[in-house]
Amino acid sequence: MSHPIEPQGGSNPFLNAPVWRVFLSTAVPMAIVLSMSGVLNLVDGIFVGRFVGPEALAAVSLAFPAVMVMTALSTLVGGGMASLMARALGAGETSLARSTFVRAHGLALAVSAAFIAGGLVIGPALIRDLAAGNAGVEAMTRSYLLVLLIGLPVRLVLGLHADALRTEGRASLIAVLSMLLNLCNMAANWLLIVVLDFGVTGSALGTVASEAIGLALLVAIRLRGSREVPMRSLRQCNWWSGWREILVLGLPLCLGFIGLAVVSISVLGALRFLDGSDTGALVAAYGVVTRILGLAFLPQMAFALTAQTITGHNAGAGQTDRVRAGLTLSCAVAFLWCLAVTLVLLVARGPVAEMFSTDPAIIAGVGSILQPMMVFYPFAGPILVLALYYQALGQPGRTALLTLLKPWLLTPLLVLGAAHRLGSDGLWLAFPLADGILLALGAALLVRAGHTGRPANIAEEAR
Repeated sequence: MSHPIEPQGGSNPFLNAPVWRVFLSTAVPMAIVLSMSGVLNLVDGIFVGRFVGPEALAAVSLAFPAVMVMTALSTLVGGGMASLMARALGAGETSLARSTFVRAHGLALAVSAAFIAGGLVIGPALIRDLAAGNAGVEAMTRSYLLVLLIGLPVRLVLGLHADALRTEGRASLIAVLSMLLNLCNMAANWLLIVVLDFGVTGSALGTVASEAIGLALLVAIRLRGSREVPMRSLRQCNWWSGWREILVLGLPLCLGFIGLAVVSISVLGALRFLDGSDTGALVAAYGVVTRILGLAFLPQMAFALTAQTITGHNAGAGQTDRVRAGLTLSCAVAFLWCLAVTLVLLVARGPVAEMFSTDPAIIAGVGSILQPMMVFYPFAGPILVLALYYQALGQPGRTALLTLLKPWLLTPLLVLGAAHRLGSDGLWLAFPLADGILLALGAALLVRAGHTGRPANIAEEAR
């Protein structure tokens, strides 16, 4: 039986400070953190395309599905943990927040071990199939992914430490560290790719090294002092139990990222099926587009995670009005950001493509892909905010609907159908069609369900 939760005010700014101030102080540093990672990914693509060549750009494009799965695993652990921690801290349940933090460590290591084993067993065959007989692309893709695969445990633990600090309201600290580390990573990638000629392997080595340094710094910060969730909690709580709650809340967003990999595989498969003279250029162009939109997506994720944090704290404390205010503000900011991205990419798609390659076919391919993709793009951010809002309320079913339907069902089916009926030019029309359907569904869900701002029973969700 649930009882009314008394707000745990105290010094918790998520419960007391103006919502707009909380949003800015959380979203801006987080957007900087995530965007720096996206900028690094973009710079890597420029280095690879300019200094290694179009074949290398195609290789990292083939690796994109696997990279997205690794990102998905990070959200599985960190996202589920953050949702539970935010509501626990909002309700004053410090011991519950600590145990959740510790359990996430055990889950991260278990997930990493399973994925590494699976990748080593089935990865080579999958890469060989996607490379379609191109031995050079296959070799570069394998070496690139092997380095990232070995570094997966570092990535997952780094992600959950960053999510924990964000949930505790220390996002500005993460922003500063992220900027410094990513600048160092860019320098390392320049050294490894341009100077030492390590190719795509150098790009992966620079990424893993920066993640290891970042994790060491975050651990050092927590060792110096965290009142709510100190580092010594790792010795006091059980690592190997209580994973179900984290998985349930983290799974919808995780599957959403894996869905992006499914979409990528469907596009690559469709292009291989078409087997036209410009297929290689379109594969490279699609890789460029995924990097550009990947960077544009990261601030959206910051806005959505901020909404999740505000919702979790205030729903845990029973402050319904603040939950609604946070949702409205987050959706508005996400819409404006996506609208700005749409306008910039439609106007400057040519110059943007030229940063990655001087090949006219690749430049033309980027433009032909971007134009249809951006039709409903301004609404992508608000839909993501709404999905994480429902996650923070302990409603993973609605989160799953908004994050899984499009990448797992709508887009792959529409891509394959459009490719069969319309060829390579019409293939890209599948994306705005899927976006439009999801937009209608999200609007209907919000209107029909309403939003009271009350979470599921916190004791039951986080037990």
